[in-house]
Amino acid sequence: MLGVQLAWQLKTAGLAWKPQLGDRFAIPDRDLDDEVFVLSNMTIQVHDRPEGRIIGFNGTTEWALDDVELDEALWLPREDQLRELLGGTFRSLHKHQDTHTVRTELLGRPQDFTAPTAEEAYAAALLHLLAVAL
Repeated sequence: MLGVQLAWQLKTAGLAWKPQLGDRFAIPDRDLDDEVFVLSNMTIQVHDRPEGRIIGFNGTTEWALDDVELDEALWLPREDQLRELLGGTFRSLHKHQDTHTVRTELLGRPQDFTAPTAEEAYAAALLHLLAVAL
């Protein structure tokens, strides 16, 4: 699973989150950094309010958390979501002994991004893509 620090780098680089069922997220800076939440039909849903989009926690009696603004949540994209975000630049994923390498190609130039996990390699490639898109 993608860590909070790398997810924060993606958000800072401009990655926009369009929440969907099954998405994982964290709520940093509220003493919940180590908790991972999942959007679902029953317990955690996105609501459109006149003041903006919020994430509502339905039936959560164990803590005083009714809702948070979408901007306060930090999306933790899955491997398949990161790969999809690379779009047509994605070429391959290779697993080596203890590393994973994602190969992308942009404007005819291949580039490799190596990391300990596939999610981290995809995230590195996406960070690069977001940086050159600016």
